[in-house]
Amino acid sequence: MPAEAASSGGTAEPRERRRRRGRARARTEALLHTLKRSRRVKANDRERNRMHHLNAALDELRSVLPTFPDDTKLTKIETLRFAYNYIWALSETLRLA
Repeated sequence: MPAEAASSGGTAEPRERRRRRGRARARTEALLHTLKRSRRVKANDRERNRMHHLNAALDELRSVLPTFPDDTKLTKIETLRFAYNYIWALSETLRLA
């Protein structure tokens, strides 16, 4: 008996078994479409909530930054850059004082 055949259980032919993970079962095309759509809706909802929270945080940050004129709404990147520079300027003021 060759070494390969002995190590693979006595036969040199590959096993033709289907492996299933966990609770996977055969699904119809309609069910797959429904599952995909459901997952997409949930993912969209999570992303929408994430953006709402991010925008609320940026609005809160804008409210404490001094801007001229006061009705100017900074973009997201302008808000972050301005906040960074403002914190740096305040730190330098404290360091020099």
